[in-house]
Amino acid sequence: MTAQATQTRDLTVVIGLEVHVQLETDTKLFCGCSTATAGDDPNTHTCPVCLGLPGALPVLNEAAVEAAVKVGKALGADIPEETRFHRKNYYYPDLPKNFQITQYDEPICRDGELEITVEDERRVIDVERAHLEEDPGSLKHEGGAIDRAEYTMIDDNRAGMPLMEIVTEPDFRSPGEVRAFLAKLEEVLEYLGVFDAERDGSLRVDANISLVSDPEIKGGLTEEALAAANRTEVKNISSHKGAERALAYEVTRQRNAVERGREVDQETRHWDESRGVTVSMRSKEEEKDYRYFREADLPPLRVSGWKEEIAIPELPDARRERLREEYGLSAEEAAKLTSTKRVADFYEELTDEFAPDFAATWVADRLLGELHYRDLTLAAVDRGAFTRLLELVDDEEITVKNAEEVVLRTMLDEGLGPDEVVEREGLGKTDDDEVAAAVAEAIEENPEAVEDYRAGEDGALNYLVGQVMQATGGSADPGTVNEKLRAELAAREPADG
Repeated sequence: MTAQATQTRDLTVVIGLEVHVQLETDTKLFCGCSTATAGDDPNTHTCPVCLGLPGALPVLNEAAVEAAVKVGKALGADIPEETRFHRKNYYYPDLPKNFQITQYDEPICRDGELEITVEDERRVIDVERAHLEEDPGSLKHEGGAIDRAEYTMIDDNRAGMPLMEIVTEPDFRSPGEVRAFLAKLEEVLEYLGVFDAERDGSLRVDANISLVSDPEIKGGLTEEALAAANRTEVKNISSHKGAERALAYEVTRQRNAVERGREVDQETRHWDESRGVTVSMRSKEEEKDYRYFREADLPPLRVSGWKEEIAIPELPDARRERLREEYGLSAEEAAKLTSTKRVADFYEELTDEFAPDFAATWVADRLLGELHYRDLTLAAVDRGAFTRLLELVDDEEITVKNAEEVVLRTMLDEGLGPDEVVEREGLGKTDDDEVAAAVAEAIEENPEAVEDYRAGEDGALNYLVGQVMQATGGSADPGTVNEKLRAELAAREPADG
């Protein structure tokens, strides 16, 4: 093995995140423009404030502050008595006033944490800070990605949207840990009711990644070690999977550079999702380049008394534990049923009408599986129709097999109600007389299978069950068929023997 190859083996991946979360409020952070911009024409949700026109003054959105306090509480962060806004100065074409109102050295949240689980190992990721700021507008690159576009169009509808930037310590040691953290963070934010994962661009990630020598990691990671490693910032990451892919690519790129004896440049790179590569954008800015100074048009923000009145709901981890204790669920079932607050609420509503284990099986295993296959969410499900489906199964009016494989799938694919599907497909449960006749017919027409059964061959009875199910069009209950076959075979044995 070469010295260079040995050198790359002695390097540890170090990643820190800056996660930009778009908060769910009715209006923008400093003006009255609506945040409901989806599907509207570009540049139609703007005003003098969010366009930065001379003389326009910002007014802070109270709902955004409340959302930020909730996030801080969920992360177990320190929320100071007083915080301030600053101006961050730089030129971006999608920020009309050429500075961003943000928070610098006095953020609304400090020193939080979030626990994640990766490959059954629990880890705590420290959150250095979380602060409020306004979002820039959005850019649309025509004719290719950012480095190949013929021209770029600007939409200022997003300019001024309320953002919360959550900055972690460099605690991640793999792209997989980053993906787990983002999934957990998104889960918590959704439970808080401050975030909509389905809104385009609602979560965006910038990742700082370095390769640091193992001795420096084991001795305690220092700022000097990180600075010497020349970290690279990767921008334009917009999903859990995208983060894992982007950082896996960047780890490989940096390791290859070290193996070839080249230094890793300190720079900002763009993640091109379509090509699966990072592209160099510019040299990495330093803090001094932004020329922060206090925002003179906004007074200090004080939440000292108010923050105690802001309550947060039961969070995902606590709800998982409660569901396991209250309903006797397995860890896997509880995890699936609390994957989103909407799913957890739906499940608990169903337990008012059905046995908890019955409802858990249908939601966690059957419904969520079918939704995932179709790339749908629970929003696509008619709750009344699904409840009716469970009633049909619980009352034994249709078999579980037909309910899952025919009725549920048709409901999702065609939007029909369960009763309509049952009637159209003729899935009403077969009566006892018809099942008994089918059992007798299966025994009489398959003497070899009967003999195999009596000889102790395991598959023979299953074969006979299949014949009965086929004869009844799948509408008989398999358990009942099994019982009737055993009874009928036992009754006939003396005569046949």
